Amino acid sequence: MSVEHLKLQIRYGRKKGTEIGKILGLISGWGFFLFWMGIWISPQPRFVLPFFQNITNLISLVGFSTPLLNLSISILLVSLGAWFGIKGVKQTTLKVAETHRTEKIVTTGVYSIVRHPQYFGGLWAHVGVSFLLSACYSLLVTPLVVILVYLVSKKEEDELIREFGNEYKKYRKKVPMFIPRIRH
Repeated sequence: MSVEHLKLQIRYGRKKGTEIGKILGLISGWGFFLFWMGIWISPQPRFVLPFFQNITNLISLVGFSTPLLNLSISILLVSLGAWFGIKGVKQTTLKVAETHRTEKIVTTGVYSIVRHPQYFGGLWAHVGVSFLLSACYSLLVTPLVVILVYLVSKKEEDELIREFGNEYKKYRKKVPMFIPRIRH
């Protein structure tokens, strides 16, 4: 995985190891997105929220229809996810998002809310798209997706601790991984 860039540099040299890390970062990022796409569009039963079963407000567009409530929930969740994801990428640059390689620890902006805003946003967007498509299996697989994202995040954090030591440990103590703290 791309989070192993230090090991790649040791094994293949700084320049070649960095290039291999970039390539693996792109592959893992796109692979994860394609995994999500497969979950969303695979044949599966559609769900309707039980307390709105008798309401037939369907929004139809180009042969696709979805309950109005599902569309509303989807817009909210995908917007939330996109906001976190885009803010996170803008703060670290697209290069870091693709390669998982950073020059410094970003602790301001969206990174002061959660340590992994792109993953946090991606999870909310996943749930939002599942609602949009009324995709039952997609929604049911969400706990597995959360576990996978947690494992990748944990591996990335181990790498960040090796690179930045106590600086990252202090940041980790102050800012939650995925679930923002309610501030009072």
